[in-house]
Amino acid sequence: MRFKKILYMVLGCIGVGLGALGAVLPLLPAFPFLLLAAFCFARSSERLNLWFTGTKLYRNNLDSYVKGRGMTRKTKVKIMVTVTLMMSVGFIMMDQVPVGRVVLACVWVFHILYFMFGVKTIPKPEVSGQA
Repeated sequence: MRFKKILYMVLGCIGVGLGALGAVLPLLPAFPFLLLAAFCFARSSERLNLWFTGTKLYRNNLDSYVKGRGMTRKTKVKIMVTVTLMMSVGFIMMDQVPVGRVVLACVWVFHILYFMFGVKTIPKPEVSGQA
């Protein structure tokens, strides 16, 4: 049981690190890595979970999705573009595997439809305190 908690902590820290990079780098999405971190911290340590859910990184990227409100248009587009680019690499590399290409294309279409119609689009949050 102790090994499992340590594994979750390590994966959570990796998720936070990659999510922080994704918040800064344009082609790396922060959302899936931060979701991984939230999942892992919730299962590893109450203290880490409380810390993570209190960070600005969590509030800016995951809070509205976890509460069921949705994502901003910018976040949705960033995720869809990144997944499309990554899947296109796999699609190109599968030139000798037509069944693989069909499966990949179906997954891609489902992904796009899910983010377009399954996840609500919320307005960009207002930044308060600026003149």
